[in-house]
Amino acid sequence: MQEKSTTVAAYAAGASLAAVALFYVFGPNYTIDGDELGGNRKKSIVGLSNPANDCFINSVLQALAGLGDLRLYLIRELHRRELDGPEIYNQLPDPDEQLREKRADRVRELQQGTVTRALKEMLDRLNERPIYKKTITARGFIQALEFAYRTRISRNQQDAQEFLQIVAERLSDEYHAGVKARQRAQKALDYSAEDESPTEIEVRVDDGTENGLPAIIDTKLKEIDNEYGFPFEGKMESQIECQFCRYKYKPNQTSFVNLTLQVPQKSSTTLSACFDGLLKTEYIDDFRCDKCRLEHAVEVKMKDLSRSRSTEEKMSLEMEIDKIQTALATDPEAALDGVTLPPAEHAPKRRIARHMRITVFPKIIAVHLSRSIFDRSSSTKNAAKVSFPERLPLGGILNQKFFKLLAIVCHKGSHNSGHYESFRRNHLYPPFSTPDVFSSYAQSRATSENPSRVQSPRLPARNGTDRDLPALNISTPASTGSPSSLSPSEPSRSPSTTDLSRPSSQLNTSHPSPRPTTSSSSRVSFQSTNSTSKQNLSPTSAPRGSSFDATRLSSSMSRASLADRNASATDTEVSVASRLRRRRKPVDRWWRISDEKIKECKTSDVLGMQKEVYLLFYEMEKTPNELP
Repeated sequence: MQEKSTTVAAYAAGASLAAVALFYVFGPNYTIDGDELGGNRKKSIVGLSNPANDCFINSVLQALAGLGDLRLYLIRELHRRELDGPEIYNQLPDPDEQLREKRADRVRELQQGTVTRALKEMLDRLNERPIYKKTITARGFIQALEFAYRTRISRNQQDAQEFLQIVAERLSDEYHAGVKARQRAQKALDYSAEDESPTEIEVRVDDGTENGLPAIIDTKLKEIDNEYGFPFEGKMESQIECQFCRYKYKPNQTSFVNLTLQVPQKSSTTLSACFDGLLKTEYIDDFRCDKCRLEHAVEVKMKDLSRSRSTEEKMSLEMEIDKIQTALATDPEAALDGVTLPPAEHAPKRRIARHMRITVFPKIIAVHLSRSIFDRSSSTKNAAKVSFPERLPLGGILNQKFFKLLAIVCHKGSHNSGHYESFRRNHLYPPFSTPDVFSSYAQSRATSENPSRVQSPRLPARNGTDRDLPALNISTPASTGSPSSLSPSEPSRSPSTTDLSRPSSQLNTSHPSPRPTTSSSSRVSFQSTNSTSKQNLSPTSAPRGSSFDATRLSSSMSRASLADRNASATDTEVSVASRLRRRRKPVDRWWRISDEKIKECKTSDVLGMQKEVYLLFYEMEKTPNELP
């Protein structure tokens, strides 16, 4: 008997170890990418060396490395160029095409995306998860940027915002050059396919009828160009309205890759107040409105016409008045041919209202807080506290967008000297990490949606009076996920088989307490079952003179045991589910990076950098359909 108990105990220990190994193999374990499970081991990221006042470069690159949408753009853009082939991007445009860059070699470099490729390689190196302290240099990316602009980047206390500006503008130019190259290649394909066979064919659409529904499709439909766009690029619209004649100028749209906000000269302010300074309605005096100027010209021409004596002069003035009135009715901003307007200094000055708004929100909005205060002889730094939120709302009520803070760049020191450091959220999502790849499987294993059909062994009691009596075997339903009891003296059965089919003479009327197992939930279930049986269902506790029915005893014992086991299994599922929820809860970590020095911090530490914050990087929150 002792050998059998030892064998069963060894089997239980082995099963427990196998269950633990199964959880760690198939459970959500992503300590490299997502770092979800945490741990006591100190983890870090790759730092950047600072050989010659490169903190303004290092801080911006570390902030860019934490922007997921930027990395997705770099992957898509470079992969698309590889699929298209180098011949598309090596082809130079036509000489008559209007381009900002005139030199052929510069145009080819823009189409090839040299800086885009160098930045992707740089960010990939920064996003490694080293197992030891690691420091690299940004020299390769700096050389690519200097070669693209044909100049050297000075290390003499440069500005981080200026460096971000030249990097973002270059990336935007390379993106648009690639789009134009693809458009030229598509146009060439359209021209070559003009003389091919007929482009319309008849097909039958299955609509449930015997012959189908006839339809005609065009085989020369242009391929849809799924351009994701440069994530930093947005569009802003400004409009002017004359407060005298109420004429509204045509909206002027401009593109931007970052927004510069003026910090007011006060002790403290908010980021929303700085946005109000850029997007609020501004009133400007002494402005010469085009419509008011044309109306003034009509008045002057009418006076000249009344004083004119020559017929030719009258005809000329009448013709000019007609043109001016036509322009007033159609487009006061258009140039007038053959009309001599009065001098501009004689036109009346008006008060105008100027309003700016963001019409196209970028996926990543980079905000520059301008802290420079320029006097006649010197310049100082505005040290006002600027509070900024972790979740930034922008836009109107109908088109409101929400942005999440992912990185900031801070500056410590004066206007002429100091040091830059960056704060970067420890945040990765697909395709760079897979935080939910095994979550459904792990939860199904934990809640035993597909439990094993092999019953667990049950040990006999060591009680001397009940040692040789068979134990009552009641199987647990598969929905509870608890292991079934199996008497060592009987063969295994299916989970649906119970001992209720046995005759009453074979029932064990006293139920021994089993040996404690490794599962705490099973131990509680067994103890509660047996305590109930001993206290309430024992035949010795029946009143004298009453008739004892073994069948009713078996039925009541089965119901009580099943109820206790179901309650225990439900408690186990709830506890396991709560542990899984606690394990999957994302840890809000940030990295505080000063060149090669890296420390871990919290969101509260980042939001507390109100006097030093200089650049903020917000990423647009994604809907469930937009998640990668």
